[in-house]
Amino acid sequence: MSEELPKRKLSKKARVAREFNKQFIETLSTLLTSAFGLVAAFAWNELVKSAISKYIDPGQTIKSQLLYAVFVTLLAAIIAYQFGKLVAMYKVEEDEDSEKNSKK
Repeated sequence: MSEELPKRKLSKKARVAREFNKQFIETLSTLLTSAFGLVAAFAWNELVKSAISKYIDPGQTIKSQLLYAVFVTLLAAIIAYQFGKLVAMYKVEEDEDSEKNSKK
């Protein structure tokens, strides 16, 4: 039983300001998420390097670099695939919700 408030017509300046605020927050959110992702990537990088150097002699640099590259590539592919499925799932739900709302 939620009542919708009547929508007020905003002036052009107010609409521009609201859009600017929205874009600013979205951009800032993306930048901060990317920054924290980079920090996390560096942390994982050090962990994987330490784990590989524990099991492979330090003199075998090409072998350890190849193993590291393959491991990180597989890990990135699996994570990207899982996130892609998650985004697709939410996209379908969003589309279904907007379709239901447009029929009302």
